[in-house]
Amino acid sequence: MIRRAIGAAAIGNITEWYDFGVYGYLQVTIEGVFLPKDAGPAGAIIVAALFAVAFLVRPLGGMFFGPLADKIGRKSVLATTMIMMALGTFLIGVLPDYATIGLAAPFLLLACRLVQGFSTGGEYGNAMAFIAEYAPDRRRGFLGSLLEVGTFGGYVLGASIATIMTAVLTEDQLLSWGWRLPFFVALPLGLVGVYLRSKLEDTPAYRELEKQQDAEAKKKAEEKKAAKSSGRAEARDAEKTEKKRGGEFSKILQLWPNLLACMGLVLAWNVTNYMLTAFMPQFFPMIREYQGSGGVSELASSILQIIVMVMCLVLIPVIGRLSDRVGRKAVVRAGSIALIVLSFPSLALIRGHSDATVLLGLLIMGLSLICFSATMPSTLPSLFPTAVRAGALSISFNVAISLFGGTTSTVMTSLVTWNHFLMWPAVYLVIAGVIGLICVHIVPESNGRPLWGSKPAATDREEATAHAKELTEEAEAFALAHRAPAH
Repeated sequence: MIRRAIGAAAIGNITEWYDFGVYGYLQVTIEGVFLPKDAGPAGAIIVAALFAVAFLVRPLGGMFFGPLADKIGRKSVLATTMIMMALGTFLIGVLPDYATIGLAAPFLLLACRLVQGFSTGGEYGNAMAFIAEYAPDRRRGFLGSLLEVGTFGGYVLGASIATIMTAVLTEDQLLSWGWRLPFFVALPLGLVGVYLRSKLEDTPAYRELEKQQDAEAKKKAEEKKAAKSSGRAEARDAEKTEKKRGGEFSKILQLWPNLLACMGLVLAWNVTNYMLTAFMPQFFPMIREYQGSGGVSELASSILQIIVMVMCLVLIPVIGRLSDRVGRKAVVRAGSIALIVLSFPSLALIRGHSDATVLLGLLIMGLSLICFSATMPSTLPSLFPTAVRAGALSISFNVAISLFGGTTSTVMTSLVTWNHFLMWPAVYLVIAGVIGLICVHIVPESNGRPLWGSKPAATDREEATAHAKELTEEAEAFALAHRAPAH
């Protein structure tokens, strides 16, 4: 059941990041298809902005789908977001170009990007909660990291298809019909994802929450009935008490320190993520233009980046398993320090003259990234209780990505175009590393511990016995230190 749950959750990430890979690698082609030929430097910024605009509506998607998943279940929401993402990507492939309908073309592309962004806003936070709530406590790091295997796998698939299309087709063929083909692949991916998700039960933690809520609802109904029979004043007092408790949004906002810590970690993670995946394909032409020497060809840079992503894909589960041994905080701290110390050397290598130096520079950035990618799916869900986990995760995650992650490509393109300073990406990554280092110091260690509001979970009886012993020893040590009963 756990394997099926992880596969069903990961395929949503494959679909989402397949689109990012295709769009990122075909940005120059998309500019030629959807914008006039004389767009100039503004064209690159507009296409980058069309990439980023999906992130503007992600918080809205998170605010809609996250609390909904806390009300009706993770599974139903994940099936809905899956088909919306796939349809949004597929529809891009059937849009008419600028030569056919003029300025309506980029506006239709904008509409598709908004559909993708809204659905994606409800996808990743719920997928993290879904896997975390299925995973045993002592294997949550490894199993959660498999969600990011889907991320990198989707990106590699999209980037590879786009690169192959660019290599085998002429420029005219690519502009006239070839660019459409990669977008068509999203629909069958989405249908497979919906099928897999429809075959699963909801998570054990959510089913337990439903039982508790049903019992509470029954108790409240009995109390209201008793209040009405004893007098109207008591009934009014009961209604006022109910209103004061507030809805899910008020409960989420009460956890504001956790929300801020979550946003800081997401910032550090996704600035690095989008710097590597979204901005680097655009950065290599800038190197050749503004540096005057160095840089590699467009095809070579695409191949090198795919190699790095494949290497990261292979290493993510290894780092996830390591986090189950040494703790999440140690791995995240290492990634933050790497961003602070190695970002400038990494960019210097990327600006080099040979494929080997560029590969090494990209690999340094990629290794810094996977310290976050391998641990965040198991770290972030632990910051919130079951009752509001999907909502709190979806909102904080998507607000941080919208403000900082998804805008990385647009901000970097604008800054480098403005003053031709090619080390802006390193400056941005160092700032992200500092924020990550501060936030990881604040959050509690979640390795080997039950999720907030969940019972301890284990793979088998032997693991359960060992896990119970560890938790008991922890409780006794805490009680001794605080002179409190060891509950």
